[in-house]
Formats: sequence, structure tokens, C-alpha cells
Amino acid sequence: MYLAMNRFKVLKDKKEAFEAMWMERDSDLHNNPGFIEFRLLKGPEHEDHQLYSSHTFWEKEEDFVIWTKSESFRNAHRNAGKKSERTVMGHPQFEGFSTIQMIDKAGNKAA
Repeated sequence: MYLAMNRFKVLKDKKEAFEAMWMERDSDLHNNPGFIEFRLLKGPEHEDHQLYSSHTFWEKEEDFVIWTKSESFRNAHRNAGKKSERTVMGHPQFEGFSTIQMIDKAGNKAA
């Protein structure tokens, strides 16, 4: 499994606008091969910002890379820069991770 993550430092007075931007956007992630799940997470509050993170889970890194070159990706990010400039500090910080071990609720382990 592959996790693609972006961290956003959202201006404290723009939290509601940032969340609304995500909730109102159309997504066709579920139509892309290898897509498993999306989550938008709200993290700790700091003096000048609120931390948020978006996570997409993919079957493998290659599926994520293919999506980043697709029309679906371009549509999803078409106005992202214009809208987020008003709500975030700087650019999002991308991080990608490949699973090396997983333990499920039943205690089953997988690599």
C-alpha cells in the first residue's frame, strides 16, 4: 500500500473556508485504478496556524503516479492554488510512504 500525504498550514481565521473548499469539491478519486481511500485530517493548532493533512491510500505507488499524470488529477487541482493561497501559509508539504508492515484489528500481520 502507498500513502500520499500533503500537510497544510492553514491560517487560523481561514479554517472554515479551508474545510468548506474540501467538502464542496467534486472528486472522482474512487474511479481511479488502485485508489483505496481519502481522508482530510485536522491536526494540532499552533500560534499562527491550524495543521491539516490530506491522505490518499493507493494499492501501490505506481497507481498514485499514474493518477498524478491524469485528467482526473488536473481536474481535482484546477483551482487549488488560487483558492488555497487565501487560506494557507506557503505551499503544502508532500510526503509519500510505502507500507512495509501492516497489522489489522484482528492482529493479522502483512508486509
